[in-house]
Amino acid sequence: MVSADSSNLSKTYSLLTIKSFLIWTFTLAVCLLVVGFPLVVLMATVGCLLSIVLQSVMPVSAVLLVAGGLILFNIMAVVFAAGILTAKGVHPKEIKWLSWLHGEAEQIQTTVYASCPLTCEIKM
Repeated sequence: MVSADSSNLSKTYSLLTIKSFLIWTFTLAVCLLVVGFPLVVLMATVGCLLSIVLQSVMPVSAVLLVAGGLILFNIMAVVFAAGILTAKGVHPKEIKWLSWLHGEAEQIQTTVYASCPLTCEIKM
């Protein structure tokens, strides 16, 4: 009975770890595409210049090599960062600015009308 409980706990922990890793991978990929747009433009510019330089050395596969390298670099950066965050035990629900990810609405301020300071405190 005790061994069954411990194996169940290890399965649950491993599923939570995998879920956390997948959520971090998705979140970091979306953030790279949306927020990191200037970084993507800079990488594309460097990639174009690098493929022009490599074109003289290897004319057939220079563009393919550079494009594949940049895509592999982005994928590995996202997976590596997600792995580090998962290994440290940081869960996406602990991050305040990720409320959009797990369906919680941000608390917005309620509207205060100009007459409210005069009439809101009146008790009848």
